[in-house]
Amino acid sequence: MNLSDRLNVARGLSPNHETPRPSILGIPGSQVLGSSDSPAAGSAGTALAGLKQRAGEALFERMGARLTDPNLSEEDLRNSAREELSQVIDEEQVPLTPEERRRLIREIGDDVLGYGPLQRFLDDDTVTEIMVNRPDQIYIERGGQLSLTDSRFATETHLRRVIERIVSKVGRRIDESSPMVDARLEDGSRVNAIIPPLAVSGPSLTIRKFSRVPLTVQNLADFGTLTPDMAVLLDACVRARLNILVTGGTGTGKTTLLNVLSSFLPAEDRIVTIEDAVELQLQQRHVVRLESRPSNIEGRGEVSIRDLLRNSLRMRPDRIVVGEVRGGEALDMLQAMNTGHDGSLSTVHANSPRDAISRLETLVLMAGMDLPLRAVREQIASAVNLIVHLTRLRDGTRRVTHITEVQGMEGDIVTLQDAFVFDYSAGVDATGRFLGKPIPTGVRPRFVDHFAEVGIQVPANIFGTRTQPTGRR
Repeated sequence: MNLSDRLNVARGLSPNHETPRPSILGIPGSQVLGSSDSPAAGSAGTALAGLKQRAGEALFERMGARLTDPNLSEEDLRNSAREELSQVIDEEQVPLTPEERRRLIREIGDDVLGYGPLQRFLDDDTVTEIMVNRPDQIYIERGGQLSLTDSRFATETHLRRVIERIVSKVGRRIDESSPMVDARLEDGSRVNAIIPPLAVSGPSLTIRKFSRVPLTVQNLADFGTLTPDMAVLLDACVRARLNILVTGGTGTGKTTLLNVLSSFLPAEDRIVTIEDAVELQLQQRHVVRLESRPSNIEGRGEVSIRDLLRNSLRMRPDRIVVGEVRGGEALDMLQAMNTGHDGSLSTVHANSPRDAISRLETLVLMAGMDLPLRAVREQIASAVNLIVHLTRLRDGTRRVTHITEVQGMEGDIVTLQDAFVFDYSAGVDATGRFLGKPIPTGVRPRFVDHFAEVGIQVPANIFGTRTQPTGRR
């Protein structure tokens, strides 16, 4: 007798009885244990859905106020829920195998205490991004490739409940008066949610997952993101207190690389990090982490990145790490870099190193200061020493395609010189993966002379020999 027959017999029905497939706690019957397109599996899913619905409702009644008790830890809450669920299932007197029982308790627990159908993707370390376009359409990114999943929310209400559960844990809100929100999960994963009336097809949720264990420079070298020679150079640049910008498009891995660069920071330095939503995972002990705050429902109380950056200058920082520069705070960051707070790190959205300079100019002008363009460019040329540019290639891999020195000004132009560039000429293999890697241009950066002054040695051969015409840009 299969699972469907056993469940029907326990309910006093004939073994082959079929009923409409209900939704339980927002999970449609087709998304439950043993779900597939076969009629037998569908019947099993229908019967199990009914059991899950009854068990979920009973759990809500039994747990009561404990579900929202702030004094209960997440682990205690889950243990309590598992105990109550076991009693509920025992009272149902349904003959389940030990595996079926464990899966049933886990799935109901995910709905009541976790993030419903998203929970299994959050627990899967191979999934790097989760995209809910609407309640019945969930995409994931795995290995740099997008795919549509068979998981779904049955109703907008269930999706809204999951979104509210996420944002409430970090003190944010989402409602009709504030229908967009940036938040984060407990592990630092980045969350963006938007709801009607702005989201026409229903609530939309995007989760960019972060590795539970911070990636190391060796991991990036193994992935092909950068080469060992580039790692040696970047380590020396951070220790020599060069001001570094990590640039790239959306989803290219800028924050991941910024995390890796921050691992090169000396343990004795006082580090202040400034972010919209805390994502950086610095391993040093002497770290002060600052997070911006949106305005409240009355439109007051906002604390911007720019406010935090100004405040950080009074905190005696040795290093300032800004998660992302996207507004007028660019001017304050450049001022800090030019007034003794060298060795700063930040990220900027841009499509190339040259575009990064143009974007910085635009961001500085957003500060509202009526500055001549030449003065802005002189500030940038004086403050920024190095640009590390990331690109997400067609094969889904993320590679450092440029390590570029900012050399100064020639006339009204900020001059750039590439030290490493990605070799696209190597082509692709049979699977479409790029065979190339970043290679040195043969040009020795000017800041190498500074390395010698501060006692940092780098092998001269990491810059290679000049194999192609290079020049200032």
